[in-house]
Amino acid sequence: MPRATLLTCLLAASLLTACAGPSEGPPAPASPAASAAAGPAAAGPAAAGAPPAGAPPAGAEMSGIDVVFLSTMIGHSERTVQIVRLARDRLRDDALRTLAAAIEATEADELSAMRGWLPTTGPGVSAAGHDHAGHGDDTALDRLRAASDADVDRVLREVLADHQRAAADLARAQVGVGRNERVRDLARRIDQSRSAEVELLRGTP
Repeated sequence: MPRATLLTCLLAASLLTACAGPSEGPPAPASPAASAAAGPAAAGPAAAGAPPAGAPPAGAEMSGIDVVFLSTMIGHSERTVQIVRLARDRLRDDALRTLAAAIEATEADELSAMRGWLPTTGPGVSAAGHDHAGHGDDTALDRLRAASDADVDRVLREVLADHQRAAADLARAQVGVGRNERVRDLARRIDQSRSAEVELLRGTP
């Protein structure tokens, strides 16, 4: 997915925020399960992306841009899981298979948490969310489907590295403009975990 598309979503959302105003209350606490995947990503880049637990800080507000980030990241993570599941049974490299499993487990947990946060937003900002534009590019999926068994490991590394780099860019932008500290903390974790995953994907022999 083009990084420019994701960043454009955030820039547009920043304009919506001025009109949307804050929510009537903070998002409800979520209780995502911790990633239990083992291997190179365990307790490392993928595990670091687990969403924070517990209630948000007192007086926290969910702004329009926070909602757009969550909604866009939900679409991005849904595509991540789709990419991994399409290739996982054909992978030959054990380290890559373990990393892919850790990524899938971590993002499934994040999806559960983020989906639980969105319905709690106030009516003033809810309309800004649920925009998954930019996630409909099937080029990555087509490449994986067309890849031979001998080439699928390389194709997945390339496709997933590009995809996770886009997530890190989106999360990094959210840290700078988001208002809800709980959402910003999730964005920091996503930036760190996805950036580390990109390095592992590029460094796998």
